[in-house]
Amino acid sequence: MFNSLFRSCIGIAAGSLAMGLSASSVAAEYPVRPITFVVPYSPGGLPDTVARLVAEALGKKLNQSVVVENKPGANGVVAANTIKNNPADGYTFLVTDGSMISINPHIYKNLSYDPFKDFVPVSLIATSPLFLAVHSSLNVTTLQQFIDLVKANPNKYSYGSSGVGSTHHLAMEALKSELGLNLTHVPYRGSSQSIPALVGNQIQVAFAALPSLKGYVEQGKVRILASNSLHRSELDKDIPTISEVVPNYGFAVSVGILARTGSPESVVRKIGSAVAEIAKVPAFKQHMATLGIEAVGGDAKAYGANTREESDRYLKAIEHAKISID
Repeated sequence: MFNSLFRSCIGIAAGSLAMGLSASSVAAEYPVRPITFVVPYSPGGLPDTVARLVAEALGKKLNQSVVVENKPGANGVVAANTIKNNPADGYTFLVTDGSMISINPHIYKNLSYDPFKDFVPVSLIATSPLFLAVHSSLNVTTLQQFIDLVKANPNKYSYGSSGVGSTHHLAMEALKSELGLNLTHVPYRGSSQSIPALVGNQIQVAFAALPSLKGYVEQGKVRILASNSLHRSELDKDIPTISEVVPNYGFAVSVGILARTGSPESVVRKIGSAVAEIAKVPAFKQHMATLGIEAVGGDAKAYGANTREESDRYLKAIEHAKISID
């Protein structure tokens, strides 16, 4: 149901535009005042980092200020309501990861917003693959060796995540489901807690961003086995993917821009095109890469397709883990 609604909302947005002024004149004059990026998390996280990098570059490109506002709370509900309560005029956008769009609808029974009705995709800014890392005490150097070890020792090992329903949690649940693995889940409040737990051997395996693991890899405390992206990451092509062992497995974190449904199509296209151009700039791509992020700059259609695929994958993992939150 979610996917069909998301498809239809794109069509609705495209057909509800430019009353009074032509689409071309709206795009030509836009923007005439500051643009706001609303981020549903506190400063410092992946969506916030991406939003600020894009805001700076976009502001220069459009010769207009782009302000980032952090609206954390209720797992994205506060930010969603902020967008819903603002006019659909193309001056307030949501910059978020897939949790709000592809996960929340499947785990929250009484979600106060409908991501596929209330918002339309603007741009897939970037993706950030997570890397499967194990404590160095485990005598494994490949994903297959890890799989064999866990199967030979059911429920002996624990994995950490950034919390119930997080991408880290669902990516591991999907792996468990596909391979019939028995691992104990230990939820933490973010990677700032789960990574030290991995290094300290309180847990034996976790998904994490590459920059947060590299130092510990160099110290010999943890070992990276694979990435959770569908294709080998541009960040390190020597690291294999889980999909090389488990076909079609892909849970890289995506970050994109959404607008309120009814926003001018010409504005949506203008922002999307500008972000696509920014994502191609070598200095921008390199800066993102140092943070463990791959610049994409996909248009609204690409972002919509990515979201539909994400939603389907997450739903399977959620059903396997039997996650439901009132």
